[in-house]
Amino acid sequence: MVGPKYMMDDQNEESFEQNAPLPQPHPPKPAAPPVHKKPIPVIAPRPAETMNRMTRDLSNIEIRANQDKVGIAKKKPPPPKNSTSTAPKQRRKKMSDEEVMTRIRAIVEDANPKELYTNFNKIGQGASGTVFTAVEIATGRVVAIKQMNLAAQPKKELIVNEIVVMRENKHLNVVNYVTSYLIEGDLWVVMEFLGGGSLTNVVVNTEMTEAQIAAVCREVLQALEFLHQSRVIHRDIKSDNVLLGLEGDVKLTDFGFCAQLTSDSQKRQTMVGTPYWMAPEVVTRKAYGPKVDIWSLGILAIEMLEGEPPYLNENPLRALYLIATNGTPEIQDPDRLSDDFKDFLARALEMDVEKRYSASQLLELPFLKMAAPLSTLKPLIQYSIQQAGMTP
Repeated sequence: MVGPKYMMDDQNEESFEQNAPLPQPHPPKPAAPPVHKKPIPVIAPRPAETMNRMTRDLSNIEIRANQDKVGIAKKKPPPPKNSTSTAPKQRRKKMSDEEVMTRIRAIVEDANPKELYTNFNKIGQGASGTVFTAVEIATGRVVAIKQMNLAAQPKKELIVNEIVVMRENKHLNVVNYVTSYLIEGDLWVVMEFLGGGSLTNVVVNTEMTEAQIAAVCREVLQALEFLHQSRVIHRDIKSDNVLLGLEGDVKLTDFGFCAQLTSDSQKRQTMVGTPYWMAPEVVTRKAYGPKVDIWSLGILAIEMLEGEPPYLNENPLRALYLIATNGTPEIQDPDRLSDDFKDFLARALEMDVEKRYSASQLLELPFLKMAAPLSTLKPLIQYSIQQAGMTP
């Protein structure tokens, strides 16, 4: 379920990786799947660590609510110098490459990782770099190492942002940052390793019960509650960014698009994320806060229920239009859901941001009280590993 990511930053610069395919709808679930199995998906799922961050300037997109299309409009010319209109908001200054490198050198450890780790095994390759597993010689623990050529990164400041946020926000339900190194222009980022792959593998290969969906939602919400209390918005919640351990551990990853709020800046307006999971207030460029993650969590719940998020069969721009105009998406065959599950979805996918529940409020709902033990995810994880051709 790897789709294009978008980001319109404060400088309105354009960057879009063209080498990845648009998402395709997954095949329908079988009527009577043995042991909750689904057919192998059209697109082989990939671990979240190898995902490409795909960004595109959407500043010239006009969502026309009264037309059944997404219009492309020219940017409005700036007002005349003698105009009485309100002055534009001050934009955050983009870091120069030199400033980025200075910050990276201040973060990384002064050592050679090739002398500290052994048994390197390549597990993924993406536009942003290569991912290996390795064994730390001193402790024997297995880690994941993302190796990136900094010269080839179009938005180096996102990498700095990701490392800083992960380093300062460690939690049981977050894939934790270990350390990083700078070797001959390559940045090596060492992370906690989870052998079960991404939740996407489970979503597209298996059927999940309501109790299992509740268990995953609870774990992700615990991560979001912690992050939101730390004034961090993730801004890219989806199954690709949830990793699983072989014993059923559930952890949130990929903080490249996260936002650190401050007392002076408690809202954002940047259009960031993957279209199908974006909250309406993000799509329509309204000021937003942490509750955009709650909407995305609601879409993630639908993804676990139906095998894909709403509008996945639409192209990204059409999906953005539908999110902006349709509001809360419809569930296929809602009568099959328990009242508690329907209530949970209604609270998470509330269009009115003020009425939308926070992570702490959702954690108190009856639906999460019915969560199955995480160990019940183990058969689904093992089966999805086999289907994806992964080695646990």
